[in-house]
Amino acid sequence: MKTRFVLINTSHAGNVGAAARALKTMGFDELVLVAPRWANVLRREETIQRASGALDVLDKARIVATLDEALDGMSHLCATAMTPRDFGPPTRSPREHFAQLTAPRAPGAAAESGVAFLFGSERFGMANEDVYRCHVALSIPTNPGFGSLNLGAAIQVVAYDWRMALGGFGAPAQPAAPPEREVADAAQVAGMLAHWERALVDIGFLDPEAPKKLMPRLNQLFNRAQLGAEEIHILRGVAKAMIQTAQAKR
Repeated sequence: MKTRFVLINTSHAGNVGAAARALKTMGFDELVLVAPRWANVLRREETIQRASGALDVLDKARIVATLDEALDGMSHLCATAMTPRDFGPPTRSPREHFAQLTAPRAPGAAAESGVAFLFGSERFGMANEDVYRCHVALSIPTNPGFGSLNLGAAIQVVAYDWRMALGGFGAPAQPAAPPEREVADAAQVAGMLAHWERALVDIGFLDPEAPKKLMPRLNQLFNRAQLGAEEIHILRGVAKAMIQTAQAKR
């Protein structure tokens, strides 16, 4: 389904860049600006920086003088308005409305030619007359005590929910399984433990006359660790260093 994001009277260049980034991350690329504050907003440094690599979306974006021009070819219009109007389209959450919009249609029912998401200015939001011409007013569920979303964040949420309603991007690619490592055999573990026993005696940690259960406990510890050959090599290197250090101090 053709999708267009329309920003009306945007006053902050950075928000245009943030919008481009939000669209690209969700696989959309049609951005139209209606009478933005800056005529050169698509080329401003702040816009480019906030786009964070979504320059192809900025390159394709259009600036138009009127909302009528921005909505050309779109059949389903979604306003974004936090505050419900006394008069106008029904207010729904994006997810709720998108489920209806993408539900299977009855045979012969007309299909939408395109969906447009309208976002008002940062300071005043959408004008009533612009909301009234839409089919729905989307209201993002937020904390009742603090529902303030900046423009870029609101676009990201709507773009995400719409992408998920369209089927998402499929299952994420599974990372390649790491190669199976060979676990050290019993002889390697026994040899390493003998090396450690000598080292622990040399540094004075283990009393050979009263070893108690230190070595069996270490044996169990290393068995649980499922040591590989490289790890056995490291542990024997540690034991060797302990022995050399103890001998040097004698």
